Parts: sequence; C-alpha cells; structure tokens
Amino acid sequence: MATHEREITEPVDLCLPDGRLNPGAVGWTRRPLHRANLRGWGRAKRWEYWGIITPRHIIGLVASSLDYAGVHGVWVLDRETGEVTAKDAVVPFARGAVFPARSGEGEASVRGGGAAVGVRQRPSGSRVRALVPGLVDLDVEIPLPDGHESLGVVIPWGPRRFQYTVKDVGRPVRGRLTLPAGEYEIGEGAFAVLDHGRGKWPYRMTWNWAAASGPGLALQFGGKWTDGTGMTENAVFVDGRLHKIGEELSWSYDTADWTRPWTITGRRVEVEFRPFHEKVSRTELGVVGTETHQCFGRFTGRVQADDGAWIPVDGLTGWAEEARQRW
Repeated sequence: MATHEREITEPVDLCLPDGRLNPGAVGWTRRPLHRANLRGWGRAKRWEYWGIITPRHIIGLVASSLDYAGVHGVWVLDRETGEVTAKDAVVPFARGAVFPARSGEGEASVRGGGAAVGVRQRPSGSRVRALVPGLVDLDVEIPLPDGHESLGVVIPWGPRRFQYTVKDVGRPVRGRLTLPAGEYEIGEGAFAVLDHGRGKWPYRMTWNWAAASGPGLALQFGGKWTDGTGMTENAVFVDGRLHKIGEELSWSYDTADWTRPWTITGRRVEVEFRPFHEKVSRTELGVVGTETHQCFGRFTGRVQADDGAWIPVDGLTGWAEEARQRW
C-alpha cells in the first residue's frame, strides 16, 4: 500500500538561496522537517490555524500574514445553544505578526483589531492563547504524545509558486475557555488540529479540506489545490501513526445546500460526512477576496490502512470545507 510520493526523512530548506522552490524539498514527512526560508515580499503566505473540538464547543483560531495584510480570527460555537462568538481582524501589512520558520518550534503571535492569538511551541507540545477582551479568553496546552506523527507536504505548482503545509490531526488538548456565558474546562473528549502553512501562492486557488478525530483514529483529506502536482495531502492516522494515501480523492457536495451530506471517496477511502453546522467566512479587500464554507459534523464509512485492513470511521467528529481565494 506504499504511496508513490517521496518520503523525506532529514531536515531540508523549503527554498533555494534565490527564493525559488528547492526541488529537494518536494515530498512528505511524518514530522516537521522543512525550514520555511521564504524570501522577499509578494505572494508569500504564512499562517497557523488551530481547530479545537470539545463535547461542548468548537473553536477556530487563525493567525496569518498575507504580506499586504494580516487576517486573524477567533471563532467559538456553543454546540448546545448554537450561539457563535467571533472576532475577525485585518491588520495592514501584517504589522507585528511573528511566525517561526519551522513548525513545532519557537513562537507565533499576532495582535490587532481587538484580537490576539499566540502559540508557544516546545518539543513536548504547544501552549495556545487567544484573547478578545470581554468576549473570549482561551488558554490551552496541546501536548505532543510520544510517537505521534503529522503529515507534512510540499505542493509544487512551479519554481516560484509552492506551498508547504503541516496537518497535525488528533492532538489531545486541555485547559479552559472563558466566554460571557461562563468558564469551561477543556479536556476529556477534546482534540486539536493544526494547519501550519508557508508558501508563495497563485492569485486564484480553490481547496477542499477535511479533518476528523476519535479514539485511536484520525483523518486528513485535501483536494483541488493539489491537482496535477504529483503530491497529495491525504492520510489516515491509526494510534498516532501516519498511513499516507497517495491518490487524489473524489469529493461530492451540494454548493446550493452545504449542509447536505458530502462524500469523499478513493481506492482507500469510502466516507460520508453529515454536517450539523455551517460556518461561512467572507473577506473582500478590493482585488482580494476569500469565501469559505466550513461545515462541522460527523463521518461514517471506512478507510484502508497500509496493511490493507479496512477501518470503520463511524462517529468521528470533524469538518469538511471548500475555500475559494483571490489573494
């Protein structure tokens, strides 16, 4: 069941000294090994996205630099009441934004527009803080268990357009969330997902992303943005170990009604996703615009591990999304 894609096992620079993509960086990893040594201004994107799902809440944190702007956000859904608490911020030229060159090391921090997000990364895990005065105060530890693997992939559109992503799914999380409605402990039954991104993008791009987790099993699927590049970002995690799926998957969903069931299929993936909540995000800044439909829900079906065994995914909680970017 081995993928045709090249596995990278030693540290490597993402870029050559002149800023172009390092051909030796194209491949996938089980732990972060790429140093994102991006150079220059223009088309460079850097971000850290943390998604946290608890039995009571769903939390989304965005810290990003798009060169010309920092686009940050804190979003919380109360799964029992349906109430959403959110704050979005746009900071010109991403002033004050700090991002490390390697995932899992150093600090990432952004502040502005009434919101602040900070991530302090250590070998043992990450501490994540988010603050929107009077609305949201989040303070959590996200440990990195021994032997836990993540999926790192470099997507090569060309020598000057490329993206490095780390998708780290199914991390344990503990801490507290404070909202106007009260203070909530985060722990048992909660998990966190990291999307670490560094690269230089084309002006227009559309992607799909799905992630889910449950006891001993996690899913990571992507689509559209990787088409034709020879690389994919699809994987299954069994007891923390990555099983790479080296094929493009087929996504089917209704853009007239995003809450209808989605299907994601391939030779090793047969899953259905049933949303229970849709989050719509839109940003318009002149020639720049984004629109994302991120649906939260539950997965059913099955996936195939590297040894050929089929594993049921019934009841896994997570999300599936489509994002369209002009940036």
